[in-house]
Parts: sequence; structure tokens; C-alpha cells
Amino acid sequence: DLKKNHFRLLDVDNRIILPMNNQIRILVTATDVIHSWTIPSLGVKVDANPGRLNQTNFFINRPGIYYGQCSEICG
Repeated sequence: DLKKNHFRLLDVDNRIILPMNNQIRILVTATDVIHSWTIPSLGVKVDANPGRLNQTNFFINRPGIYYGQCSEICG
């Protein structure tokens, strides 16, 4: 059951730590269907398509915990 003010399915097997004040480049792809990877609080979103390598760049200028997630209805 989802309780009020709780996040839904925002946990992962492997978390990453990214540096501040550096340009960060993320490469994404998919093996099955179209996905869309996003970090909403940083304004980052990139599509992950099967057979195609996409990239995005972003810059983190403040410390914090940022949640990334898939934002595409897939399956």
C-alpha cells in the first residue's frame, strides 16, 4: 500500500555518487522497449531506445539526493 507523502518505486539495486561542479555525461540505451530516463529535480531527461545510444550532459551545482527514474510507460 502506498501511504501519503511516500515515494513510489524509487529504489534501485545500485546507487551512484556523482561529483558536484563537473560536467556529467550519461549514455543510455535499451535492450527491450523504449524507456525515458529522468532526474526531474535537475531538469534531465533522455530517451533510451533499443539499438541506439543516446547521451545527455548536465551539471550539478548543489549537494543533495536526486532521484532518477523511468518516465515512459513501457512494456
